[in-house]
Amino acid sequence: MGADPGSEAWSAMRDLMMAQRGTMLAAASELDLSPPQLLALRALHPGEPAPMSALAQVLRCDASNVTGIVDRLEDRGLVQRRPAPHDRRVKHLVLTERGEELRRRAAAWLDAPPPGFEALSADEQRELRDLLRKVAGAAPRPA
Repeated sequence: MGADPGSEAWSAMRDLMMAQRGTMLAAASELDLSPPQLLALRALHPGEPAPMSALAQVLRCDASNVTGIVDRLEDRGLVQRRPAPHDRRVKHLVLTERGEELRRRAAAWLDAPPPGFEALSADEQRELRDLLRKVAGAAPRPA
């Protein structure tokens, strides 16, 4: 008897993600970023200030880890910390012009589907997208 379907699906997703690890590392290297910096840059959106706590949620890590990542992005002139209008103790992150450009370049690397997706029809790709969104939405997030 084989493994349960959930375990088999997870194994296939893990294999696919590990096969793409080289793409992420190449993108980070090309842009002179660490992988966590690359993911943080991709999580921020141009013209949309975001509290550091929101970035920690998206990256699924502790806020203390985000501080070091953001420090390095700020040192390179890619993001700025600004006080939130409603509470000056809260810091919002804003992409700089240079950060927006690097984010666009990162998207060219990271947003392209990996080889193999062309084996799925457009309907199958939409179904896969919807199922993955459902799973991601149900996953617990760090406090």
